[in-house]
Amino acid sequence: MLLAKLHGAVVTDANVAYEGSITIPKDLLETSGLLPHEAVAVWNVTRGTRFETYILEGAPKSQEIHVNGAAAHLVEVGDSLIVAGFTYLPAAQARQHEPTAVFLNPDNSVKNIRRERPKTAAL
Repeated sequence: MLLAKLHGAVVTDANVAYEGSITIPKDLLETSGLLPHEAVAVWNVTRGTRFETYILEGAPKSQEIHVNGAAAHLVEVGDSLIVAGFTYLPAAQARQHEPTAVFLNPDNSVKNIRRERPKTAAL
């Protein structure tokens, strides 16, 4: 199940020489519920590329999103990303689960936060 996502994160640095990961400011991690070292899916809205990596905690309120290592070949500074973390839940809990969606402005400040409520399927 989707645990949380950062939607519209803008890449501020891409460093192939770094050992790998995505660096996200501490305050954005706390707002979303994502954790340092957590595995995440990253979807590049600008280019259509997708990759998996793990999170490194960045400086609070820095608004810097860095893509590091081999994944830096899949992004350019200015690209818009969706960063998504997932969790395993028992079926009954999964049916009630409400992921956190944090929507960002182009400067990586928080635009709004929404709980994604489950939709009931018509029978």
